[in-house]
Amino acid sequence: MIKQLWNRIKQPIDPWLFLFTLLVFGLSVVLLYSASNRDIDKVMDKTTFMGVAVAAMWLIANVSQQNLMRLALPAYVLGVLLLVLVNVPGLGVTSHGATRWLNVGITRIQPSELMRIAMPLMLAWYFHHFEAHLNWKHFLAAAALLVLPVGLILKQPDLGTGLLIASSGFYILFFAGLSWRLIGLMILAGGGMAYTVMHWDLCIHLLHEYQCRRVATMLDPMQDPLGAGYHIIQGTIAIGSGGLLGKGWLNGTQTHLDFIPERTTDFIFAVFGEEFGLLGNAILLTLYLLVIIRGLTIANSASTLFGRLLAGAIALNFFTYAFVNMGMVSGILPVVGVPLPLVSYGGTSMVSILTGFGILMSINRDKKLMKA
Repeated sequence: MIKQLWNRIKQPIDPWLFLFTLLVFGLSVVLLYSASNRDIDKVMDKTTFMGVAVAAMWLIANVSQQNLMRLALPAYVLGVLLLVLVNVPGLGVTSHGATRWLNVGITRIQPSELMRIAMPLMLAWYFHHFEAHLNWKHFLAAAALLVLPVGLILKQPDLGTGLLIASSGFYILFFAGLSWRLIGLMILAGGGMAYTVMHWDLCIHLLHEYQCRRVATMLDPMQDPLGAGYHIIQGTIAIGSGGLLGKGWLNGTQTHLDFIPERTTDFIFAVFGEEFGLLGNAILLTLYLLVIIRGLTIANSASTLFGRLLAGAIALNFFTYAFVNMGMVSGILPVVGVPLPLVSYGGTSMVSILTGFGILMSINRDKKLMKA
């Protein structure tokens, strides 16, 4: 009886992906205990979040690709509808100048989190549906499907989430066969935009003032060392002071003297760099790399175009999350409020990421069933 139950539980679970996830989580619990000044309640909260996220991952892993495809369009339509409702007076909740949440009575939700999964699902289904006769019109339509929710998210404004969802859509387009000529044009456009946002007089006409200030602060954090530049300065000091081996667990001076802001969430990588040094960073990066490689391996061996596109996008989007967070903490990217995947404190991001891992496991499980 117990053996049968165990076999039922482990059947959809990819052991390698789950192992790498658990190793990152174990590292994050140790780190959170220090970053929170030994706050055991936060550690227990994170453990609870992990339990909920693993349950969501297991449930999704049991869903077949066919059912995932059936969910794609309804999930996308629901996500876009919720993003529109965020702007309805009385429903949208504004906090710190941004209207990103939706009041649903007993609680509030952030619709952009749903789009992190719904967007790649929709585009993967779309290209799978037209696989036999893809042409440039399908790529144009897919781009429109991507621009709509991203535009609504940027309007909130939420630049970080908008860019992450845009990147997941781009990965789908790339794996679907987007021409290198168009990719080259997009790179040129991106370079032009980067040039624009790096000049205040031009940036202010394209982005919100606070977003332009973040870019200006990234280029020269010392122009406002006690204000907008404080986060970047303290993050880089903490990472640099860790040296090769770090100051040791619970011994980070920048951390425990409260110099690092948001040290349990967006800037937890600075705590890690200070206490565990370059060697610790290398270990974390290796674990992240193993997760990404496993995801791309599943994508490469998927039995359908839908599976290949979706798995590839999920794997590379995980890379994007990690790169953006580490980049903003170390001062090479603007501060956009993106958590370090599986490490930062908080439940929404963890559930979103492990839901993606559940999709990877579902794709891998379907491949095994077809071979059986």
